[in-house]
Amino acid sequence: MTRSADVDDVAGALYDGMGLLARRLRQMRAPGDLSLPERAALARLDRGGPATAAELARAEQITSQAMGTTLGLLEERGLVERRRDPHDGRRIILSLTEAGIEMQRHKRDTRGRQLAKALGEHFTDAELATLKAAAPLIERLGDSL
Repeated sequence: MTRSADVDDVAGALYDGMGLLARRLRQMRAPGDLSLPERAALARLDRGGPATAAELARAEQITSQAMGTTLGLLEERGLVERRRDPHDGRRIILSLTEAGIEMQRHKRDTRGRQLAKALGEHFTDAELATLKAAAPLIERLGDSL
């Protein structure tokens, strides 16, 4: 098999598998859970540190208005805070609050618990290790699209 055929096979398998996973996770939404954009914004701030709304919007490939709405909801829940950039008072920098850091640390939402339950019940230790090793690669793939 040629490399391009392998790449096409992997792309197709990932597309199908991640599509199914995303649909199932969306179906699990419970009251109080964070939306996908909210979780993505929190994860970006957790990984990358404080950022502007425009930087977050570019990183997530969404409009500044959509990111502004998302950040407003996160701020209402006490998970992010805004402050003026000490080097440029015109810029607003967003960062995680203690509650946001805690939420990221424990990944407490229903979908995360459901996913953990399915992993624990249906996957071997070796399979879990493989998925753990693949997770950063899948994230990198998402960032490269």
